[in-house]
Amino acid sequence: MTSTQEPAPEAGAARPDSGVGIFEAHYAGAPGAGWEIGRPQPAFVELARQGSFTGRVLDVGCGSGDNALMTAELGLRTVGVDAAPSGIALARSKAAERGMSVDFLVWDALELGALGERFDTMLDCGLFHCFAPEDRPALVRSLGAALRPGGRYFLMCFSDLQPGSWGPHRVSERELRASFADGWRIDSLVRSHIAVAFAPGTAHAWLAVLTRR
Repeated sequence: MTSTQEPAPEAGAARPDSGVGIFEAHYAGAPGAGWEIGRPQPAFVELARQGSFTGRVLDVGCGSGDNALMTAELGLRTVGVDAAPSGIALARSKAAERGMSVDFLVWDALELGALGERFDTMLDCGLFHCFAPEDRPALVRSLGAALRPGGRYFLMCFSDLQPGSWGPHRVSERELRASFADGWRIDSLVRSHIAVAFAPGTAHAWLAVLTRR
């Protein structure tokens, strides 16, 4: 490829209307990239300490890769996917700096089945709440296509208890239970806090652990 040629899009890359431009703008320096805290999400660190993550791991909406790098450091084979090319570029750079082997791919979260494999553990910190209610069934189908029966899905999303209207969609407990009513078992669903990069440093969240039936 010559220096003037554009690289071909990766298989599974996001559709033009996916809204990824908002995230690309943040990575380019626009204010408000509150999901990037520069370290693994504390609630996921605690789950890792408890030995909750096992087998082959998929981090969906991995951003710049901090959670995926954490599971890789545990010795778990890990794949991270995100629709934002700039986020994946940062994740790959972090992995290279640490001498780690992690597959980071630009990928559409609605096309996870096209990855061609089933995972044992799936992480989602801040992806689910990016989808409007009418789009969630397609996301849940995609998640199920990439998680083996008996595999576990660890989800953190903004809660409807968070005041204000800025940021992603607020999600209620009822909405979460309805979204995963078919083909999933909800092992736990608790109030939590998601770390963010702006004051006061956390936001109200739901932390859910689900098993694929």
